[in-house]
Amino acid sequence: MAAAAAARMVSVAGSSTVASSSCLLLKAPFALKHGRNALSFNNGRRLSKRLFSCNAIYNPQVQIKHEGQPETLDYRVFFEDTSGKKISPWHDIPLHLGDGVFNFIVEIPKESSAKMEVATDEPYTPIKQDTKKGKLRYYPYNINWNYGLLPQTWEDPSLANSEVEGAFGDNDPVDVVEIGETRRKIGDILKVKPLAALAMIDEGELDWKIVAISLDDPRASLVNDVDDVEKHFPGTLTAIRDWFRDYKIPDGKPANKFGLGNKAANKVCTDFVSFSPIPIVPISFFLLGFLPALDDEQEYALKVITETNESWAKLVKRSIPAGELSLA
Repeated sequence: MAAAAAARMVSVAGSSTVASSSCLLLKAPFALKHGRNALSFNNGRRLSKRLFSCNAIYNPQVQIKHEGQPETLDYRVFFEDTSGKKISPWHDIPLHLGDGVFNFIVEIPKESSAKMEVATDEPYTPIKQDTKKGKLRYYPYNINWNYGLLPQTWEDPSLANSEVEGAFGDNDPVDVVEIGETRRKIGDILKVKPLAALAMIDEGELDWKIVAISLDDPRASLVNDVDDVEKHFPGTLTAIRDWFRDYKIPDGKPANKFGLGNKAANKVCTDFVSFSPIPIVPISFFLLGFLPALDDEQEYALKVITETNESWAKLVKRSIPAGELSLA
């Protein structure tokens, strides 16, 4: 296992160029083809290294394989490439699709209560139902939105966020709350655009919730920020915050807290008077020691995504100890 992980170390593409958007980490086993299903794996082959790319336009074709029966301890949802080889939804599905669009992997469909999650400590990180003391975990009531993760992100537990009460990352990929009208399936990969960020603090750990919408939702073109969400999905942001604040109370635990003034962060950082933004810049700038001048407006949700993608990059390069996390 260690040898396999070592073979998948990240290298920096020497041809990377400076761009105004973030250069995010992608694995590059994909070929551009013509036709309706335009993107696929290179003849079913997988490359051994992940590369930096400034213009990430790739979206893999994957197959979902269910092993075991739902709502059992053995149930797993694996992801496979077109040749039938297992891949990791966390590590191998690209994050960035360009133009502010990202891949989102559904773990928990809306109007369900089984607490499904990517098994970050198992090979190929399949989706499974979480357990506690050997028993399957359920939320006390249904979640009202599609819920899941952004691939190729990681909330570093060794990194304290000075903007959110010094809370450390929760050692998981970044969570997404997708507010579209369609109930999705476990393992669905959706193209989403982020709308807002909620800084949940769960037992002292920072657990970002990116509020997003799938591009195929009928109202997707109407919403781009917090104000749009309030107009076209009135009460939704408050409902999301309250749901995640209170869901542990029936189990006798205290309510979760939220940073950033207990509100959803708008996409424009200047909404926060005391906020000191970190720019969204190519990751190669940081590797080379450059830091460009700050713009007056930086998109907060994209800032969170960029920073956690950079943390994931360090993780898969083994610049940060992985502990029990699987890098396969």
